[in-house]
Amino acid sequence: MIACLRPLPTLFLASFLVACASSPSSQLGELPPPTQSSVEQLLQQADQSKPEKAALLRLSAADQAYRQKDLGQAVRILEQTPLDSLKPAQQIFASTLGAEIALARNNAKAALKSLNHPSMQHLGELPVQQQTRTQLARARALEADGQRLNAARERVFIAPLLSESAASENHESIWRLIQALPQDALSVPGEENTELGRWLALARATKSAGTLELQQAAIDQWRAANPQHPAALQLPAPLRKLRELASQPLNKIALLLPEEGQLASVSRALRNGFMAAHYQAQQSGQRPPSIEVYDSSRLTSLDDFYRQAQAAGVQLVIGPLEKPLVKQLGDRGQLPITTLALNYGNAGQESPPQLFQFGLAAEDEAREAARRAWADGMRRGVVMVPSGEWGDRVLQAFQQNWQAAGGSLIAVVRIDQSARLAQQIAELFQLRQSEARGKRLQSVLGGEVTAQPSRRRDIDFIFLAATPQQAQQIKPTLAFQYAGDVPVYATSHLYNPKEEQNQYLDLEGIQFCETPWLLNASPIDNLPQLVGSQWPQASGSLGRLYAMGADAYRLAPRLAQLKTMPDTRIDGLSGSLSLSPDQRIQRQLPWATFHDGQVQRLPANSY
Repeated sequence: MIACLRPLPTLFLASFLVACASSPSSQLGELPPPTQSSVEQLLQQADQSKPEKAALLRLSAADQAYRQKDLGQAVRILEQTPLDSLKPAQQIFASTLGAEIALARNNAKAALKSLNHPSMQHLGELPVQQQTRTQLARARALEADGQRLNAARERVFIAPLLSESAASENHESIWRLIQALPQDALSVPGEENTELGRWLALARATKSAGTLELQQAAIDQWRAANPQHPAALQLPAPLRKLRELASQPLNKIALLLPEEGQLASVSRALRNGFMAAHYQAQQSGQRPPSIEVYDSSRLTSLDDFYRQAQAAGVQLVIGPLEKPLVKQLGDRGQLPITTLALNYGNAGQESPPQLFQFGLAAEDEAREAARRAWADGMRRGVVMVPSGEWGDRVLQAFQQNWQAAGGSLIAVVRIDQSARLAQQIAELFQLRQSEARGKRLQSVLGGEVTAQPSRRRDIDFIFLAATPQQAQQIKPTLAFQYAGDVPVYATSHLYNPKEEQNQYLDLEGIQFCETPWLLNASPIDNLPQLVGSQWPQASGSLGRLYAMGADAYRLAPRLAQLKTMPDTRIDGLSGSLSLSPDQRIQRQLPWATFHDGQVQRLPANSY
C-alpha cells in the first residue's frame, strides 16, 4: 500500500500524495524516463553505458517490449537486469513490469509474488504515475486470482490518485467487483463506515431487492443516506440503466409445464418452487405479476399456445420443460412472447432473441470445478467421468474452461465397470511400473527389499463427476493406491442430502459444488426452510429443482437487466446466476467438503 496515504483523511489524499511523492529521495534511485527510442536502440545504448545507466536503459527497453506485446523479449531483458543490482525505485519498476507480464500470461499468482518485493515499502515515496501503475497492477492481479474483495479494496484506495478516463474506468471496476461478490461476502466487520463498506452496502441493497422497482427504491434510499460517496455522486453505469428498465413492469406470466408423463414429478418440484417464491413475494408486500398455468403435456401446437397466451395478456412465458419443445423454439427466427425455457436446446444453435434457457446443467458444475481448482493453484489435472453422452458433455465443459485458463489435462479416466476401477487408478498413477521396479531391484540385490510402491507426482488434482455409489468406491481406492492425498474436486452428483452420515465417511476431504438451497448458503433467504416444512422432499435431492423453480420466478422480471447489463449477477437459490452471450443462464455455486461424514460449507470468498 501507499505508505504516506494511510493516516490522512480522504479529503487531503490527492494533494498530500503529490507533495510527498513528487521528489523521491536520491537513495531510492531514478525511474526509467519516458522515451521514444526503439527496444534495439535502448539495448545498444545500454551496452555502451556504465552499470547504473545501463540498468535504466534495459528497464526502458523491457517496458517498450511489453507495450509492443513482445512478452518473451521483455522477460529476457528483465532477466539480464537482476533485481538485487537495482536501487529501490528501479526494483519497484521492474517488479511492477514483471507483474504486468505475468498477468498478460494469465499467471496471477506470479504477478502477486512479484508485487510482494520488499522494495514496495517505498512505493509511497515515488511519483504518482508509478504509484498508480503499481497499485492498478496489484488490483488486476488480485482480481485475476479470484480475490474480488481485496481487488475492490485496492481500487478504492487508489481512486483519489486517478483522473479523467482512468478514474472513470476504476470507478466502474469497483462496482463490477463489488456486485460480483456473493451476498454473504458483502458484510465485512470493521468496514461499515468506510468508503469500501458503503460500496458493499450499496451492493447489499441492490441484491436483496427482488424486483427492478425495489432495486431502484433501494438505490435511491442508499444515495440519500450517503450523498457524498463517489457512487452517489456518480452512479455506476449499470445502476443508471436500471431506472430505464424499472419503467417496464411485468404484470402477467404464463407457466408452461407438463402435468402428466415422465417429467411430471420434475415439473411438480419446479412448479412448487416457482409458486413458493411467488407467494413469498406477495407476503413481503410486493405487487407480483399474476400467474397463468398451462399444461404442456396437452399441447398440440406451440403457435396455438402463443396465440392463446397473447390474447390473455401474457408478457413472459416460463417453460417449456420438455427438450423437444425447447429445440422447436430454438429453430424459430422470432417468438411472439419473451420465453424462459426450463431446459436447453442444441448447443451452438442460433436461437431467437426472445428465447432464454435455464436448467441445472452439469456443465455449469464442470466449469465451476475448473475455476475453483485453478484458483487453488492447481495446474495439472485428471478427469474421471462416466462413459456415455453425459460424461462427454461434462468432460468437454471442464476441458474447455481448464485449458482456456492455461491448465494441463494429463489424462481422462472413463468410469464404466466398478470391477475395473482399482486397475484404472493404478494405471493412472503408474503404480504397476513402481511395483515392477521394486521387483527388478530385489532380483539384482537378492533377498528381501522393503520398498513401498510410489505413484507419479505430476498430478495436482482429480476432477470427478460420479454418483454417490461410484464416489464411495473411488476415494478409498485412491487411498489404497497411495494417491489418497490427491485433492478431488467433484460435482454435486455424489451428494444426496437424505443419505445417512456414515455413507459419506468414505468421501473424506472431497470438495464438491452444490446449490445454495441444499447448503443453506443464502443467509437472507428462508424460502428453503419454509418450503422444506411443507414438502419434506424439498430438503433432499429434489431441492435442486425447487431451487430452480424459485429462481425462474426471480429471474422473470430481470431478464432484460441480464441482457442489457452482461456483468450482472443474481444471487439465486440454485447458484449465482448470469447470462451467457447465447442467452443461457449460467450458475456459479458455493462449495463444501466432507469431514467425518458431515458436509461442511467452504468459505465463499476463498476463490
